[in-house]
Amino acid sequence: MSLTDLTLADARELLARREISARELSEAHLEAIEKLNPRLNAFITVTPELALAQAEAADRAYAAGEAGPLAGLPLAIKDLFCTEGVRTTAASLMLENFVPPYESTVTARLRAAGAVFVGKTNLDEFAMGSSNMTSAFGAVANPWTRAGDAAALVPGGSSGGSAAAVAARLALGATGTDTGGSIRQPASFCGIAGMKPTYGRCSRFGIIAFASSLDQAGPMARNVEDCAILLTAMAGFDPKDSTSADRPVPDFHAACTRGVTGLRIGVPKEYAAPGMPDEIAALWQAGRDWLRAAGAELVEISLPHSEYALATYYIVAPAECSSNLARYDGVRFGRREDGADLIEMYERTRAAGFGAEVKRRILIGTYVLSAGYYDAYYLRAQKVRSLILGDFTAAFARCDAILTPTAPSAAFAQGEKMDDPVKMYLNDIYTVPASLAGLPAMSVPVGLNQEGLPLGLQVIGRPFDEETVFAVADKIEKAAGFSARPALRAGG
Repeated sequence: MSLTDLTLADARELLARREISARELSEAHLEAIEKLNPRLNAFITVTPELALAQAEAADRAYAAGEAGPLAGLPLAIKDLFCTEGVRTTAASLMLENFVPPYESTVTARLRAAGAVFVGKTNLDEFAMGSSNMTSAFGAVANPWTRAGDAAALVPGGSSGGSAAAVAARLALGATGTDTGGSIRQPASFCGIAGMKPTYGRCSRFGIIAFASSLDQAGPMARNVEDCAILLTAMAGFDPKDSTSADRPVPDFHAACTRGVTGLRIGVPKEYAAPGMPDEIAALWQAGRDWLRAAGAELVEISLPHSEYALATYYIVAPAECSSNLARYDGVRFGRREDGADLIEMYERTRAAGFGAEVKRRILIGTYVLSAGYYDAYYLRAQKVRSLILGDFTAAFARCDAILTPTAPSAAFAQGEKMDDPVKMYLNDIYTVPASLAGLPAMSVPVGLNQEGLPLGLQVIGRPFDEETVFAVADKIEKAAGFSARPALRAGG
């Protein structure tokens, strides 16, 4: 087996037994990046010198018996996490040459655990998108292709670079961020596992903000177990983040093997919408059958306000985006264009620095926050958001976890749906409700569609009950036995 085909858990065992070295593991992944990244464009910045220095430090730590829980494991970091001394762009011309003087809390924790950073992954600009087509550094190609068709497919977004890197065996795992589905949807499109923790479980300090009440960091990896290992290292209270939850971090890895006997699994009747593709409906039914066979009880639940979730999200998120992106004015840091006066400098800087989708969301957000429209749009959206959370609270009185599809389709080709922003926004129809409610949710790969592309199921849990989400997701993963691999991958 190629070193790049190892799971994170397996690689950790081999490193601990000194059967492989961290340096040779990192070199294998850096070689894979050098070979495949020109075709995938999964990385904006590759950091071979940093990776090898960290790998050698990990080898010394193993020799001294002082290795951390992630020592020597090559990870990819979404280019939304500030990394001290390493360019951090948010996939935008606005931050094309920005080198942060500080480290995000999540990446600092991964470093402290001994992880190796092979590079910064591509994303939709400022995390705004569900296709990874809005990056100022070019689109990411999904390593999967349709049977008999070489057309490049999108990897999903906004964490498409991280998903593609993990699926193509360019890293053992990756960080992502999820605002409305940006971990889960690309995980589904690329045939990997991705976890959005409860809002507040992982610190947002040092993550370039999109929508502050929704953004949440989480792990992406090839299976549920690997995500659990990563989240244990990433999570925890941070006094530098006022929204960080001061709660102990459980052993998520141990939770994977708890089983589902006696658990009640909710199936929302509203999600069985007309027009759902037959293959997605069939896999959703298969997921229910697997859990029932494993000892869980299936119960029908209702989430009646879910139909308003997308509309609510696309008022709340752009409003917060408009506020957060006001800081990019050319005065303090980032891109700066010359102008005859201050206003012209602002205008030229923001016109040159932001792409079309970011401008669209800033305009929508500014509109809904403006005088005369705040009550009609933003305030009403916040009220509907409370109703959506109330639906989940009522549902969790009757069940322990909820099972849904992750996305309404498999990956689509670059260029498809691109001319209609509303069609693009519909990619998040199943993921947005959990984001608005701040709940933990995970996508698990379970099968292929007729064109040979991966499809995922989503498990949603109670607030701060990631352990049950991991237990249910692990059982689904083992029952599904998903073993398909993309054609374009290291070691393939």
